[in-house]
Amino acid sequence: MITVTEDRFRLAQAFTISRGSKTEARVLTVRITRDGVTGQAECVPYARYDETIDSVRAQIERLPPDITRQALQPALPPGAARNAVDCALWDLAAKLTGRRVWSLVGLPAPGPVVTAFTLSLAAPDAMQAAAAANAHRPILKLKLGTPDDLPRLVAVRTGAPGAKILVDANEGWTPEIYLALLPSLRLAGVALVEQPFPAGKDTALAELPRPIPVCADESCFDRASLAGLQGKYDAVNLKLDKTGGLTEALLTRDLALRMGFKVMVGCMVGSSLAMAPGLLLAQGADWTDLDGPLLLAEDRTHPLRYDAEGVHPPEAKLWG
Repeated sequence: MITVTEDRFRLAQAFTISRGSKTEARVLTVRITRDGVTGQAECVPYARYDETIDSVRAQIERLPPDITRQALQPALPPGAARNAVDCALWDLAAKLTGRRVWSLVGLPAPGPVVTAFTLSLAAPDAMQAAAAANAHRPILKLKLGTPDDLPRLVAVRTGAPGAKILVDANEGWTPEIYLALLPSLRLAGVALVEQPFPAGKDTALAELPRPIPVCADESCFDRASLAGLQGKYDAVNLKLDKTGGLTEALLTRDLALRMGFKVMVGCMVGSSLAMAPGLLLAQGADWTDLDGPLLLAEDRTHPLRYDAEGVHPPEAKLWG
């Protein structure tokens, strides 16, 4: 039996990127029960990819109740629906066998991973205050993506002079803005620039200087998308809601590494249940951005643990 429920988690404060703001995380929780045992997982339908709560729920509810992970891969396209079912099936397999998912996959036991903490797009003074409040964190990820981003960059570097900085433009720049900002990005010690141009309008990256690694997010989904990124991007941001689950994400990561890409493991704004499978993917990644629960005012029972070592692998009661 497959059940799908909508859950909402209040954010600690409004979260803003170049495309808009939100005050809550709306997610779908999938539970699959077989032989009296239930596996669970979470997905975040994303409007940028033409997904809604209703459309993703409908995709999942059309699946046969006895579907396997192998049959699931061609049954649904990469996206939130396949992610939730795939990860719920992994959790179910772990609970039925009494083994952790990493053992089933054949991976070593995971350890804690240092994650970026995301600063929402805001006025420079607000971003400087947020940076100062989080200056103890080793990595800050700035949401940018407007023609007036330089004051924001300066404000964050002022507020957190010792933190490593990643920049995410969320498709909001043009080549002219990118080139104008590049000297300041280098001066600020920015370590990564994520998706500066809209997906499908990023061919200019093949001709532009990239002294700072440029990472594909909205342009990158699964293995099939990687070939089109060569020569334009230096890194890829893998998110389970884009790859369509852990099964494809692991294969995409391995292929990306063989192709010479650096790897970032990211997330949508979701609960600890959404982040948990990503911890397996993030082992050994160049950058990790699994801070969803840190942005929430409330979380799941048995949430992930965050401390000075980073984000720790999930308890079996949560997932896997």
